[in-house]
Amino acid sequence: MKPIISALAAISIATAQAGPAASAEKTLSIVLVHGAFVDGSGWKATYDILSDAGYEVLVVQQPTIALRDDVAETERVIAKARHPVILVGHSYGGMIITEAGDNPKVRSLVYLAAFAPDAGESVSTLAEAPVPAGEHKAPLVTEGNYLLVDRDKFSTSFAADVDVATTRFMGAAQLPWGLQAVQTKVNRVAWKAKPTYYMVTSEDHMIPPTAQRNMAQRSGAKVAELKSSHAVMLSHPREVAAFIKSADTSAAD
Repeated sequence: MKPIISALAAISIATAQAGPAASAEKTLSIVLVHGAFVDGSGWKATYDILSDAGYEVLVVQQPTIALRDDVAETERVIAKARHPVILVGHSYGGMIITEAGDNPKVRSLVYLAAFAPDAGESVSTLAEAPVPAGEHKAPLVTEGNYLLVDRDKFSTSFAADVDVATTRFMGAAQLPWGLQAVQTKVNRVAWKAKPTYYMVTSEDHMIPPTAQRNMAQRSGAKVAELKSSHAVMLSHPREVAAFIKSADTSAAD
């Protein structure tokens, strides 16, 4: 005679085999847009946290050579999203989401230590503003038609609160930033019509914190400030993920 397994025991076995239940799928998708000198792999920890929370998360891998091409690549990824989109940009990615965020599928914008330009502004024009005492501009070098961060200063300037072994490699593996991307002026400004969120990084040595605060205030964004280097998604992925989730107002709709 075969042994009889109680219903409770059977349920326990099935639950153990199935593992922890996945979070219910959210009704918004999140599109992450990286900045200059790096690629989308820097979003890994943030991607994991948001995915585990039930969001569809898409990562743009734009080449950072020409702004118009980067906007087009971002809009291609937005088109693939299953739901309305929270569009997130870090650093130069803010230039991209300012234009691509005009897409009707985009619900809200999240800027992370990012440029938030107005119409007629470029990275070049924004970078002309004087830097307050005690703050820093990015130590950039020109190579032909591209900009790079001075490799010897990359760790301290871009990501001083990230493991040095990681940032040493990042400095060696930089994506060249095209002058066409730097000099092209924005002509669509999504933050004038969409809910906007801005995270200021107070220890930033790439985009001065004062400049970040000014852009955030001008855009009417909901602002959070974090003691972090420019590479905030690497050093504080949980805080970044929580801030992105704060832009999800779908539960209140």
